[in-house]
Amino acid sequence: MRADPVATLRLSSILSGLSYALDLTEGHPRGHASRSCLIGMRVGRALGLSADDQSNLFYALLLKDAGCSSNSARVFQLFGGDDQAAKHGVWTRDWRKVRDQIAYVLDYAEPDGQFFERMRRFAVLAVKGPASRRALFEVRCDRGAQIARTLGFSSATAEAIRGMDEHWDGGGYPDGLKRDAIPVLARIVGLAQVAEIFASDDGPARAAAVVRKRTGSWFDPEIAGAFGRVAADEDLWNACASPTLDDTVAAVEPEGREIAADEKRLDDIAAAFAWVIDAKSPFTYHHSERVADFAVGIARTLGLGARETVRLRRAALLHDIGKLSVPNRILDKPGKLTPREWEVVKLHPYYTYQILERVPVFGELAFDASAHHERLDGRGYYRNLQGDHLSPSARILCVADQLDALSADRPYRGKLPADRVISIMREERGTGLWGDAVDAAESLVN
Repeated sequence: MRADPVATLRLSSILSGLSYALDLTEGHPRGHASRSCLIGMRVGRALGLSADDQSNLFYALLLKDAGCSSNSARVFQLFGGDDQAAKHGVWTRDWRKVRDQIAYVLDYAEPDGQFFERMRRFAVLAVKGPASRRALFEVRCDRGAQIARTLGFSSATAEAIRGMDEHWDGGGYPDGLKRDAIPVLARIVGLAQVAEIFASDDGPARAAAVVRKRTGSWFDPEIAGAFGRVAADEDLWNACASPTLDDTVAAVEPEGREIAADEKRLDDIAAAFAWVIDAKSPFTYHHSERVADFAVGIARTLGLGARETVRLRRAALLHDIGKLSVPNRILDKPGKLTPREWEVVKLHPYYTYQILERVPVFGELAFDASAHHERLDGRGYYRNLQGDHLSPSARILCVADQLDALSADRPYRGKLPADRVISIMREERGTGLWGDAVDAAESLVN
């Protein structure tokens, strides 16, 4: 009897693949979370952590940025410019020092704006600085820990995520914890992520130099010493450069602590990443969940089978994962987008495909999920596919996505009344949108 491929699939393979979406949100190179995992696990083993602690650390490292999208809109509101660049840049300077704070603000506060606008933002940040920083870290860390708990991970994993931005001397966030009051796993995660950023930007020697410089302030001296030892091993950096990074990450999961990605966990992961996606903008709050509900309602009306409906729901929950690549200056813009900005938006289904295609199980729904802006007449994006290239699930998803987009508030308009929504969709019936799905959708709105 053949084994069920889902039952034998490792959860780590799913999370390592999906972590690339979190890297996009934070402005990091693809694979940042996976490489941080390799670094952190080497440090944990050098410290002699137990198998249980190593397992808790492993998942904390993969999920460390699960809350990253929850402060994106606020970062944009404070700094203007590119929220992703500002997020990446926060680790490259020691923002506890006044000189570095000034340099950081000058680099990222409305960098393309007029002089007076830049000075206005500088003044606001000077007044709100400490409170704003705390709030940004707090919402990110709280949401990340919440997602870890919702996915069934241990309290140790959740606490490591929540405390990863605390500093050894008490100068970190969100609670200003000091020394041993910071969970040891959080101390490892905090060091691993900073080391990875500098290693990717400037090489391992630069990473080691920054860790040494921040030892005793940002980092626990014992953990920094362990990193210094493992950083001297070229095998670590060869592993970080592996062309099969997900497999390399899976190999460092503690033996005997592997978690199977069964059907329930797959549903939970899709739902959790829908929260990540929708948290990026106040205008997309619960969008993915509503699209999933609409898609399932249409599918049931049209008589799709149970298995296909489950697959469609997951595709709907994850259809906008590529939107994490879009800066909030574009995503939340109240006015008309420029042609260049519109091209950035039109690429988000491409990123949805690129992310999901490489994730076990979710790879099979990548095409349908990335087709949610295609049209029957071929005038959609990003592939300009015509109807005969779209599966029933993809056609349903196109209708469900437009149904929610018309029914919800957007930066450029308020939500439309139900009769107007139906009127617009009827105009598209048979040309842009699948007629059967439009007919089924009407009953969900009325």
